[in-house]
Amino acid sequence: MSSKYFQVGQGVWGMRLLFVNIYMIANRRGVGKGWVLVDTGVKGSEDKIIEMAESLFGLGTKPTAIVLTHGHADHSGSLKALLKHWNVPVYVHPLEVPYLTGRSSYPPADTSVGGGFMTLISWMWRTTPINVSRNLREIDPYDGIPELPEWKVIHTPGHTPGHISLFFPLNTTLIAGDAFTTTRTESAIYALSYIKKISGPPKYLTTDWYAAARSVRKLAALQPRIVATGHGPVMRGRELLTSLSFLANRFEALAVPKEGRYVRSSAIADENGVRYIPPQTTNRKQTVGLALAASVAAFWLVKQLW
Repeated sequence: MSSKYFQVGQGVWGMRLLFVNIYMIANRRGVGKGWVLVDTGVKGSEDKIIEMAESLFGLGTKPTAIVLTHGHADHSGSLKALLKHWNVPVYVHPLEVPYLTGRSSYPPADTSVGGGFMTLISWMWRTTPINVSRNLREIDPYDGIPELPEWKVIHTPGHTPGHISLFFPLNTTLIAGDAFTTTRTESAIYALSYIKKISGPPKYLTTDWYAAARSVRKLAALQPRIVATGHGPVMRGRELLTSLSFLANRFEALAVPKEGRYVRSSAIADENGVRYIPPQTTNRKQTVGLALAASVAAFWLVKQLW
């Protein structure tokens, strides 16, 4: 799979790393001008990210900051390695801090939501915290990110408590993280081939569906003309507006799984981390499916995601 970068819009580039995207934003204004990295991909992606940065901005370049849309392993996997190379601030929403300071694990993946192979093996995703306290900076909800003064920070919880999206009003570009996606992340065929299909957040790691619905409707109300998400290809123009509006209007029918651990009762978290996790509901069919999926894919994915 190619890791060649692509242009999202003016001053914004992205790169696909396995099944997840990272983004780089060039600044016209702000602290130090320069550029900002958004998310860091899966573990082991640091060399490709550095190569992309130097191709775009010159040898020896480094970002003025790193911004995480959230701290899940596929978005923060290369963070610690990159911070050894670039000693820069890392911005996150205050409710995401516990998962990046070693204080709290995320709730476990929900393998009962269906949708495909990626759901079956989602129990292997790392949900334990990392600790980057030294570089961490909390995003001020009013002032935003000093290194990205032209971009609005939008709190879009649901997939995680402190999930954020970034919006550039000048040309209505939206970096949505996993608030919603442009492929079906539960399906290995869709996720690994980047087949375009606007969808809700990844079902297997979304722990508050009520908040997720509000977040998608909040983003749809912005009427973005360009959307770059954590998973899937860039979407633009009328196709985007029509599809996103449809998703927002019918979110409960289109995005929320029919059954699952977090469907009727959400996980509860605060500034100290997770406070309540609903009990798991499993059946024999799901257990057999998990065992089969794990036997086929465990070694490869553990190597990539840990």
